[in-house]
Amino acid sequence: MKTLPEPARAVPVADEVDVCVAGGSCTGVFAAVRAARLGARVALVESQGFFGGTATASLVNIWHPLLDAEFRQPIAAGLTREVLRRLAKRNGVIETRPAPHAGYFLNPEELKIELDELVREAGVRPFLHAHAVATLPGARPGELDALLIEDKSGRRAIRARAFIDATGDGDLLARAGFAFEVRPHPQPPTTVVVFDHFGALEAATPKWADEVFAPERPQALAPGFLWTAPLPGRPDARLVAGTRVNGADCIDADSLSAAEMEGRRQVRAMADILRSLPGGEKLTLSNLPSRIGLRESRHAVARHRLTADELLQGTAFPDAIACGTYPVDIHHNDRPGATLRYLDGTERYIAPRRAPVLSRWRAADQGVTPFYQIPFRGLVPRDARNLLVAGRLVDADRDAYGAIRVMVNANQTGEAAGVACALAV
Repeated sequence: MKTLPEPARAVPVADEVDVCVAGGSCTGVFAAVRAARLGARVALVESQGFFGGTATASLVNIWHPLLDAEFRQPIAAGLTREVLRRLAKRNGVIETRPAPHAGYFLNPEELKIELDELVREAGVRPFLHAHAVATLPGARPGELDALLIEDKSGRRAIRARAFIDATGDGDLLARAGFAFEVRPHPQPPTTVVVFDHFGALEAATPKWADEVFAPERPQALAPGFLWTAPLPGRPDARLVAGTRVNGADCIDADSLSAAEMEGRRQVRAMADILRSLPGGEKLTLSNLPSRIGLRESRHAVARHRLTADELLQGTAFPDAIACGTYPVDIHHNDRPGATLRYLDGTERYIAPRRAPVLSRWRAADQGVTPFYQIPFRGLVPRDARNLLVAGRLVDADRDAYGAIRVMVNANQTGEAAGVACALAV
C-alpha cells in the first residue's frame, strides 16, 4: 500500500469535559445522560446527524420485554423504561404481548427527537456528523488524554478525564491501541426496509415471505432469516428484515461500502418479487436505513469474558450491572437461518422454507433460568485506566454475545458505564 506523509499540526481543543462518549446510539446517549445527571460535564460524539444508532439509523425498531423469562417480574428499567414512557405520550410505541424477542415496537423518527430532548435536558454537549479518528495518550500507561474528531469544523480534540466507547465497532478502543478481537464467521449484517401498502399483500398472499427465497425465482435472496415488525401510526406499513450480506468485514471501509450497496440491491430484489405477487401491485419502498444493521465486528478484551454457561445458567455476579432475557441468537454466516437458545431450555433452528428444528440444550425437569446478568468487569478493557466500553463491545464469548448484543441489554451497559465514569471522576 502506498503511503503519504501527513504533516504534524496543532489541533484546536473543542472542549474539555469530565466524560467523553464516542457513539450516539441509545447505548451512548444513555451513558452520556446518566453521567450528566450525576453532575459530570459530558461530550457525546456521533457520526450521523441524529442519535439512536441501530434503532434509528438502521431502522431496527424492536425492544424485547423488560421482564423475566416467564414475563412475571420486571428485571430492567432505567432510561429504557423512561424512553418508552416518553414515546408512549406521542403514540410512538406499540406495546405488544411479551415474547422472548419482542415487547415493544418503536417509531424511529419519534425516537430521534426524544433522544435529542434527553441530551438537551441533561446538558450534554453533542457533536453530530463527527467521526472519532484518533486518540492522544495520557501521562500514564493505559490512560487517554483526548479524542480527536473530524467534523464540519475540521480536525478537533475533546479532552476528558474518562472515555466511553459506545461505537459498537470499537473505533475508539482500536485507535487507542487496546486489545480487541475480530472472530471468524461473524454474524452477518442486514439492511432493513419499510414498505407501504403492505396489508393487501399479506391478505392476498399469506406466505409471501417464502417467495422471497424461492429458488425458482431468478432474483430470489439467498436463504437467510426474515422477520417483520409494525410501525406505530402507520397501520399499512411493515418493516421487513430479510436481507443478509454474508462474508462482510464491516470494520474494513471497502467491505462496508460493498455491504451497504449489496444490502440495498437485495432490498430491490425483494421488492420486485413482492410486487409480482397477488396484492403486492401497489407496494411502495418507503424507508431505507442510513446505515446497514451490524450484528458483530470488533470485540473488546476485558477483565471478564461472559460465557454461554454463565449466561444460560443465570450466574449471579457481585458486580452485575444489567439483567437480560433475550435468547442466544446466532445468525449464521456459513449456512441459512438462525439458531435460538431460550432460557427455558429449548432450542430452535429456523431457516426459510423449512420446518423449524426443535431440540433442548437442557433437560425439561431443570426448570427455567429467570434472567441472566452482565458483570461490570466485561465493560473494562484490559490495561485501560480511564476507558470503558458499552453495548456490542462488552466482552462475551460467541454464544453469550448472541444474547447480550441486543438493544435493551446494550442500553443497560451504557447507563452503567456512564454512572461508573461519573463516579470515577
